Amino acid sequence: HAEMATVPLNFNIDAPRWDQSTFLGRLKHFLNITDPRTVLVPEGELDRAKALVEGCRAGLVPPGSSQEQLLYAKKLYDSAFHPDSGEKMNLIGRMSFQVPGGMAITGFMLQFYRTVPAVVFWQWVNQSFNALVNYTNRNAASPISLRQIGVAYVTATGTALATAVGLNLYTKQAPPLLARWVPFAAVAAANCVNIPMMRQQEIINGIMVTDEDNNELGRSRRAAVKGITQVVVSRITMAAPGMIILPIIMERLEKFPFMQRIRVLHGPLQALLCGGFLLFMVPAACALFPQRCSLALADLEPELRDSIAAKHGDKVPYVYFNKGL
Repeated sequence: HAEMATVPLNFNIDAPRWDQSTFLGRLKHFLNITDPRTVLVPEGELDRAKALVEGCRAGLVPPGSSQEQLLYAKKLYDSAFHPDSGEKMNLIGRMSFQVPGGMAITGFMLQFYRTVPAVVFWQWVNQSFNALVNYTNRNAASPISLRQIGVAYVTATGTALATAVGLNLYTKQAPPLLARWVPFAAVAAANCVNIPMMRQQEIINGIMVTDEDNNELGRSRRAAVKGITQVVVSRITMAAPGMIILPIIMERLEKFPFMQRIRVLHGPLQALLCGGFLLFMVPAACALFPQRCSLALADLEPELRDSIAAKHGDKVPYVYFNKGL
């Protein structure tokens, strides 16, 4: 313990380790918390990490703790516990499970795109996975009913299936590569429906916006729309490279005789390559926009804008809010 680095007096466990106003800083942050290795950490260790983080927030750091230990505990805490409620998230819905989960599902979606039953099955599996991820990472301050979750799930799955099956039939006479891109079109279309539907309460009632010092100013629907739009763009970007570039690679590879001899391995190979793309794309897509989103006062609803201006004059040019993931 003597050699351990001690914790500085002014150490704030919730302060970002990297500058969140730059893309590179956000990328490092999300590489840290979406690390798929954290999925393998036992429940007991996650609970100890939570206790350590909460103790540190209360100013009770166990003697002999190093700053590295506290930062690792915070990494585990961020990967497994909801930022709003502090509850442990289900394993499949965590962002750290996006790589192993997305890798398997996307790999098989890209492999089994030729027949309608296979397209229907894998799109349904993917939408079920997405619905769970969106529900797990929702803004906990805007509760959603089971009925709304059901409607969101059925609508998104229906959109994905209609897009996939429709395009599948449409591309029968098209070049083979176009048919391989159908899963991506279906995933993109479903994301445009799934996320807004799953977070409809935020659009209906607005989300809380604050000033720079986190003082609450009121609820804004326009802020909710901006945050959700950014999340939709991030999710489509997350899937795009793997689902657009990988089909081109496989199209070329499958022309080689050795690839034709190992057809049974094409699915696992695509899943593995998909994992390679997602390993970088999950944190990169999450880092596209700042987590603490801002909106100019002039862009708010007139009644909210007027009430803020009446109270604060021109002291609040921008409002801030958490956009979710």
